[in-house]
Amino acid sequence: MPNGSLDDWLHLPMELHNHSRNLNILQRLNIVIDVASALDYLHYQCYATIVHCDFKPSNILLDSDMIAHVSDFGLARLLLESDDNSSQTQTSTIEIKGSISYAAPEYGMGGKATILGDMFSSGIFLLEMFTGKRPTDHMFTDDLNLHNFAKVALPVYVMQVVDPTLLPKEGHREEIKEGAINKTEGPNHRIDKLQDCITSIIEIALQCSMESPRERIYMNDVMRELHLIKEKFLEA
Repeated sequence: MPNGSLDDWLHLPMELHNHSRNLNILQRLNIVIDVASALDYLHYQCYATIVHCDFKPSNILLDSDMIAHVSDFGLARLLLESDDNSSQTQTSTIEIKGSISYAAPEYGMGGKATILGDMFSSGIFLLEMFTGKRPTDHMFTDDLNLHNFAKVALPVYVMQVVDPTLLPKEGHREEIKEGAINKTEGPNHRIDKLQDCITSIIEIALQCSMESPRERIYMNDVMRELHLIKEKFLEA
């Protein structure tokens, strides 16, 4: 894909980082909606349910129009039977490797591939998208992980954990996209709108990345909520 992987855009080395490679809030919203649509298709609209099993930013590619595409199905599983009991941990004869910190906890205990495993990975992905931190960041040791890092920030301190590149520059009025923010809006209103948007997304991400599969939400619910968040963000 012309614009490479999402991982490159999120974690470009600082010496190479420039404004043209920053993803603004609306671009990130569009990307996560693209990705949610792809997973919704895999989980619910295919002849057989497909579980990706290795969902992370490096496996999301961006085309020339910055539309996101899910790639690398090397670990994917076809669920040929009803997935109604997918919240129940079942053993599998096929080892699922996944990627450290993105793979659902139950996979490490021999759990069967389920769409709720993808939901955990998608929750970590959402957190990474809007905090700018990998789940493998060196700061995450002992009991601290990306999920807990974001959880303790809600709702009061959410702007302290957001990706700094999303924060408005002091004295600089930058339009996120024509029509997204009215030029007559004051800086406080724009920051409040950004904070509401980030808070709502992190709340969804936390519901996706719960340790217990039974507590996670499903991708069709996530996609619906993301569309509502974008609509609210674009309101004048």
